[in-house]
Amino acid sequence: MQLNGSEIVVECLKEQGVDTVFGYPGGAILNIYDALYKHSSEIHHILTSHEQGAAHAADGYARATGKVGVCMATSGPGATNLVTGIATAYMDSVPMVAITANVTLPLLGKDSFQEVDIAGVTMPITKHGYIVKNVEELAPTLRRAFEIAKSGRPGPVLVDITKDVTAAVCEYTPEKPKTASGNKKSAWTEEQLDTVVEYIKEAQKPFIYLGGGTIISEAYEEAARLAELIDAPVCDTLMGKGGFDGRSPRYTGMIGMHGTKTSNLGVSQCDLLIALGARFSDRVTGNPRKFAENARIVQIDIDAAEINKNIRVDMGIVGDLKEVLSRLNKKLKKQDHGCWMKEIEALKEKYPLKYDDSRLSCPYVIETIDRVTKGEALITTDVGQHQMWAAQYYRYTKPRTFLSSGGLGTMGYGLGACIGAQVGQPDKICINIAGDGCFRMNMNELATASRYNIPIINVIINNRVLGMVRQWQTLFYGKRYSQTVLDDKVDFCKVAEALGCTAIRVTTKEEMQPAIEKAISLKSPVVIECMIPEDDKVFPMVPAGAPIAEVFDGDDVKND
Repeated sequence: MQLNGSEIVVECLKEQGVDTVFGYPGGAILNIYDALYKHSSEIHHILTSHEQGAAHAADGYARATGKVGVCMATSGPGATNLVTGIATAYMDSVPMVAITANVTLPLLGKDSFQEVDIAGVTMPITKHGYIVKNVEELAPTLRRAFEIAKSGRPGPVLVDITKDVTAAVCEYTPEKPKTASGNKKSAWTEEQLDTVVEYIKEAQKPFIYLGGGTIISEAYEEAARLAELIDAPVCDTLMGKGGFDGRSPRYTGMIGMHGTKTSNLGVSQCDLLIALGARFSDRVTGNPRKFAENARIVQIDIDAAEINKNIRVDMGIVGDLKEVLSRLNKKLKKQDHGCWMKEIEALKEKYPLKYDDSRLSCPYVIETIDRVTKGEALITTDVGQHQMWAAQYYRYTKPRTFLSSGGLGTMGYGLGACIGAQVGQPDKICINIAGDGCFRMNMNELATASRYNIPIINVIINNRVLGMVRQWQTLFYGKRYSQTVLDDKVDFCKVAEALGCTAIRVTTKEEMQPAIEKAISLKSPVVIECMIPEDDKVFPMVPAGAPIAEVFDGDDVKND
């Protein structure tokens, strides 16, 4: 059939099973928006308040559903406003296709109005980038973009289309989309697995370190089975939350800069560390020369570039984690490491997470949300102290229930991501935990939530400062609070109401549970502002670059 480029874009989206697009129109992309208008019953478009919000919403949709998220923007500033969201998705291996339109082909490279080489701008932060200058290439390019976004290690792909291509006509033939399973580049061997089996047999103190790849590959059942077979404790990264049951007796909490003492000390003492879909981030390892220095290290990852990149390992296995673990588990016999598990349990009892429960605090807020939602909510966060508290005190039992900017650390991520997550998982209670500093950055997306009556709950942890930066200034910069005090006249409740949302302010512990229960019952966008002291700190903590065994908490600071 003969279709113009804009109609081909929509037909390709339908081919790929896309039901929702997040975006913002403009001159160069008008033809595509005209085609979307004609197919509005098949593809739901969410108009965000800012293109960055669209990128974060597509990211949140992808993380919550496992599908490819799609966002759109016009040329020039519209396209560049997507960049932070694209980089966020790239760092956290999120499948996304960003579609932008550019000026017409004769105007390319001439500093035309609203012209930007967005493919060039995003080259370092995408798996691949295309600029389509011929309508005959449009459908194959879009299909290839989706295939790349979801195959192997997922990530964002950019497709930039010149405006004349969106109007040009060519023959279009529908095709069935290729599945990601046919594109998993596994390079492992039986001999490698046999070596790992021998490592496990010889180990007395094995430890499993679980990352975001466990969730992406849907290997959570296999990971849990491995932990049972080798009788080992399990820690996770920020991105691995929900990949292992946070209520399991084997679970020791997060590892790294704000990980538990049990995880950090346990990994430092283990003699075998098995890393599952984890990249040994600097926030996890601290001083890499001192990380798990008593252990053999096994790393299993889909991306060969991650093997030995940050930490030298004894065995690196490249392959789909679910596939590798399924095969490895079949080779294993049940191990018994009762003495080691008792050591870990003793560490848990000696070093529990704790906070001042005499007043309202973020840990209390998170625990209340966990209790009221019975751990079944989908949590998004921004970046900072509240993010760490949300990782520490909410017990995630299922994958794709904790969405956070782990690699890039993007302030302002949570609200857009929560919108996307709620759209993708409408039956879930979706709650965004935000700091007051982060919330200022993209709070205009409350208008998006109220426009479509998307029932997200935004919990603002308001300490009137940039909390994590202030914590560093307190501990390492002699309490010189340079540009981190936000004690001004901004009233978040009035802002929320002005943008069409219900607002609740919480100042005491007793008010928290009724507030969250009311917010859930309203089934409409709600903002809960929680007022906490400015100097609450996230503990435990490891100084940047220090060995994770040097983890300290509030008691250690008091005793110094």
